[in-house]
Amino acid sequence: MSVLRSRDNPRVKRWAKLAGDGRFRRQERRCLIEGPHLVAALLERGLAPLALLASEAGLKREEIRALVQKSGLEPIVLSDGVFRGIADAQAPPGIAAEIAIPEAREKKSRQTVFLEGVQDPANVGAIIRSAAAFAAERLVLDRGCADPWSPKVLRAGMGGHFQLSIRSVAAFEDELKRFQGKLLCTVPRDGTPLREADLAGPLGWMFGAEGQGVSATAARHAALRITIPMAAGAESLNVAAAAAICLYAAFSS
Repeated sequence: MSVLRSRDNPRVKRWAKLAGDGRFRRQERRCLIEGPHLVAALLERGLAPLALLASEAGLKREEIRALVQKSGLEPIVLSDGVFRGIADAQAPPGIAAEIAIPEAREKKSRQTVFLEGVQDPANVGAIIRSAAAFAAERLVLDRGCADPWSPKVLRAGMGGHFQLSIRSVAAFEDELKRFQGKLLCTVPRDGTPLREADLAGPLGWMFGAEGQGVSATAARHAALRITIPMAAGAESLNVAAAAAICLYAAFSS
């Protein structure tokens, strides 16, 4: 079995760059997913990796050997040290895959999510996970958001990426203008209480930057401003928590 043992190998350098450089990912339309859960989610959606990477230690695990067999691909084996050099996770998961970033699909969806300036990768990933769970099949992000295909966002998304049509756009307001449905945004107070809101679709949920929320420019396109009722003394909710609550409310209505 041939094993890549040098971090100076051109392929290894490329994978490390895919993991760490958002501009390179956008240019190549490629990204690196890490870990058994994400690789399994990719395969379950019928998507094929461009390359399957495994560490020497990873191949000793039955779970990873089963994924390799399911993929039908010959894995590229890396020494444990080299694998750690390309992995973003603190505890390298033993398996990774280079994939083509899926092209965004124009499709009808009862719920669409619009993210403006959400910079925390954990929040973007959690929102992607909730969107997938509650059948919001489209996600549009402005360029102020964390890169949706970065390793941290992919890990937090837990495979939700492969169920959604995801677009990062420069002209965010143009996307709001083109949306054919009812746009809603959340406000901390004085909005329509969520339980009283008309959530008949199609809906476009706007969620904004941590702290400041949706900008005034984007909010002016909202047909409805919604407030999530909270206990007395509570100031606000994390944007990912607010998104999950709103998406579930519409999904279950």
